[in-house]
Amino acid sequence: MLSFECDYNTGAHPRILEALVRTNMEACKGYGNDVYTEQAREKIRAACGREDADVRFLVGGTQTNRIVIDSMLKNYEGVIAATTGHISAHEAGAIEASGHKVLTVPGYDGKLRAADAEALIESFYADGAHEHMVFPGMVYISHPTEYGTLYTLEELKEISALCRRYSIPLFLDGARLGYGLMSRETDVKLTDIAELCDVFYIGGTKVGALCGEAVVFTHNNAPKHFFTTVKQNGALLAKGRLLGIQFDVLFTDGLYFEISRNAIDRAEDLKQLFCEKGYRFFKNSPTNQQFIVLSDEKIAELEPLVRFEVWERVDAEHCAVRFATSWATTREDIEALGKIL
Repeated sequence: MLSFECDYNTGAHPRILEALVRTNMEACKGYGNDVYTEQAREKIRAACGREDADVRFLVGGTQTNRIVIDSMLKNYEGVIAATTGHISAHEAGAIEASGHKVLTVPGYDGKLRAADAEALIESFYADGAHEHMVFPGMVYISHPTEYGTLYTLEELKEISALCRRYSIPLFLDGARLGYGLMSRETDVKLTDIAELCDVFYIGGTKVGALCGEAVVFTHNNAPKHFFTTVKQNGALLAKGRLLGIQFDVLFTDGLYFEISRNAIDRAEDLKQLFCEKGYRFFKNSPTNQQFIVLSDEKIAELEPLVRFEVWERVDAEHCAVRFATSWATTREDIEALGKIL
C-alpha cells in the first residue's frame, strides 16, 4: 500500500544505517561524550554560522519541546503559542504536565503573529492582578507549521524583536526544519534562524534519521545543568552515539539539505497531480505537507489503496486530508498515486 500519511513512516537514510553498522563494534563513551557526537556538534555549528552555539541531542520532538520549555521557564511562567501550535494541540498536554501553561493566541494558517503575542503580554502586565496569573515567559513557533506554512524572514524578525523587547526567549520547533529550509518559496536560511532565535531544534526523526532532534542554544545559553534536566525527564540515552552518528552523517556533504529537497520536489509533483485531477486545496502549503479537500465518499474509496491522514472536517460531506511526502518519497510513488486517483 502507498503511504503518504506522515513523513516518518520510513526508517533511516541508507548512509545512516551504513554508519551505524560500521561503528557498531566500537567502544564509545556514553551519554553523548563520544567522538561522533562531537563531530556532529561541530558540523551543526558550522552550518548555523554560530561557533558559540551549544548543541544537544534528544530522542524525539515531544521530549524536546517539553524539556526545552520546562528548563527555560520559571515555575510561574507559561509559553505563548498559536492555538494550532503543536504544543497546544498535539502533545497530549505534555507542557502542562510539566507545570507550565500554554498561553494561546490565534493562529493564521498555523502561524503566530507578533502583534497578537505582544497584545497578550501587554494585557497581562496591564492587569492589576497579574501577580495571580501565569506570566508569559517564552514564545513558541514551529517552522514549518502544522499546516505546512512558513514564516517569512520579516515575520521572524518581528517575533524575535518582540521577544528581545520583553526579554523572553524565542523557541522554534524545527521538527520538519529541513523541508522548510528547502522550500522553493522561502527566504529564510538556517543562519537566519540561528541569529533570530534563542533556541531551536533541527528535526531528524522526520528528515532521514531513525530518531533524534538536534537542539541548538544559539549563543551558549543552555539552561544550567541541562544535561541533568534531560536525565530527570527520562530522555537521556546512555548510548548517545546513536544520535550523534546519525547527525554526523546528516550534516556531512550537505545530506540533510539534499534529502529535504527531495521531499519538496516530490511535494511539487504531488501538488501538480492534484491540480491536474481537479482537486481543491484546503491550504496553500509550500512544503512537504499538502492538504486536499475530499468528500467522505472519496475518502472511503481511497483508504483501502493509499494511506493519508484525515485532518479536519470542512463541511457535512467533506474533510481536509493531508498527504505528506518525505526524504524517501520517489517519483514512482507519485505516479502510482496518480493511477489510483
